[in-house]
Amino acid sequence: MELKVKAAEGLPVKKIRRKIWGSEAFYGYLFVSPMVIGFLLVMLVPFIYSVYMSLTDWKLLGDPNFIGSENYQRLVNDPDFWEVMKNTLLFSGGLVPLNIVIALLLALLLQRHLPGIGLFRTAIFIPVMTSIVVWSIIWKYMFGTDEGFINQLLDVFGITGPAWLYDPKFAMGAVIVVSALKNVGLNMVLFLAALQQVDKNLYEASYLDGANKLKQFWNVTLPMITPTVFLTLILTVIGSMKVFGQIYVMTGGGPGNHTKVLVYYIWENAFKLFDFGYASAIAIVLFVIILFFTLVQWSVRKRWVFHEQ
Repeated sequence: MELKVKAAEGLPVKKIRRKIWGSEAFYGYLFVSPMVIGFLLVMLVPFIYSVYMSLTDWKLLGDPNFIGSENYQRLVNDPDFWEVMKNTLLFSGGLVPLNIVIALLLALLLQRHLPGIGLFRTAIFIPVMTSIVVWSIIWKYMFGTDEGFINQLLDVFGITGPAWLYDPKFAMGAVIVVSALKNVGLNMVLFLAALQQVDKNLYEASYLDGANKLKQFWNVTLPMITPTVFLTLILTVIGSMKVFGQIYVMTGGGPGNHTKVLVYYIWENAFKLFDFGYASAIAIVLFVIILFFTLVQWSVRKRWVFHEQ
């Protein structure tokens, strides 16, 4: 109607169309459309369908049978779910601080412009680009009971190494270490970029005030890189809650259920037991848990992130 009115007022339709197609808003929508379409098709629509599946009893063959909240009631009364939840929180609680601390220490060591320093940075970052399956297979052999490199190295010092991946006391710790070393290079690069942005005048001023290296790190470096710490914390927490490949390759959730985490439990129910409704319910719970931790971190950021104060 608007085009007809303007055309009737003497403005040609072709000119109107040319004005619309040549506007900045049109090109803005055009450039963001691939991401919007991808978000709708790859994330939003599957998520909505997953919510629907969580309310059904679907064994893959046949039509879904709507059962309401029965899957969630079953989940509350499932002792395996609570054990898996405990394992997931244990994994995250071990991985997140270990990854961030190692990444920050490496960034502090490698921030200096020394000959060959780029080679060390590249070597630490290579595992990030390595396939998780390949990485896990290598470490599985290294943690081997008899022929593994780690136990052979311990044997040189007269120490008998344990069955790392088959002992409930060591299996989760081994997977945490492997996971931390796999992705520590990414956080290291982020910390390196943050450290290079710290104003050198702040160090000079703190030095004139009598601050030593430790005090400079605690009172200058750490506050100035807290935005990056906040970013790495969120990314690492989310990644730790979604761990699967290492568990699948190295332990298969064992020994017993000691390394079985939520994503592995989802896969097990969906593709081994073909209980897609129950697996979808667990996936929705995992989404809520990740969202909760992310919102908590976001809500308390102003208390410790320097640039937010």
